[in-house]
Amino acid sequence: MQLTSQSLTDGTPIAGEFAFCVPAAEGHVALSTNLNPQLAWAGAPAGTQSFALICLDPDVPSRGDDVNQEGRSVPAELPRVDFFHWVLVDLPASTTAIAPGSHSCAVTPNGKPGPEGPGGSRHGINDYTGWFAGDAQMKGNYFGYDGPCPPWNDSIRHRYVFTVFALDIPRVPVDGAFTGQQVREAIAGHVLAQASLTGTYSLNPALTA
Repeated sequence: MQLTSQSLTDGTPIAGEFAFCVPAAEGHVALSTNLNPQLAWAGAPAGTQSFALICLDPDVPSRGDDVNQEGRSVPAELPRVDFFHWVLVDLPASTTAIAPGSHSCAVTPNGKPGPEGPGGSRHGINDYTGWFAGDAQMKGNYFGYDGPCPPWNDSIRHRYVFTVFALDIPRVPVDGAFTGQQVREAIAGHVLAQASLTGTYSLNPALTA
């Protein structure tokens, strides 16, 4: 099974139009267009009944002490954890591509609605749901795709791994505001094939100059 994209090149930086935030001269960052990237896949095995898609950042700081703090930086050696940016299930077996901007075309304060997605698919909540939980202006359930916005003072470039899973079930057994981790657990034992692409992103001027 192969995953390709007209929006991303494996192992290279993601364009700002597909990010939640871009670098800014004042305030370090500004909101971006937050488009979901184009993705296409081929070579799914016989018996595929649906597809699932997960995008995650495995490089999120495990502690927030230094995150976005003036005069400080997030050390490269800090242990990192997963942050889910997109959780999409129940894509029909006939699906072979997702168009750019078809699932997200802006930053939506309080989150995009869900879980219903195009063509009978369902969106889970991404981890901006937890990130903004204490922000009165932004808190809510963030369904669907929301792109990169790593700490502007992180010492490392973050990786964003897009993975499409070919499944032997037509519907993933999760409901409501389901999470990426719940989907990973639910599809265990049902994955016939999978394929990934990885982009990178940073808001740290020292890394993007």
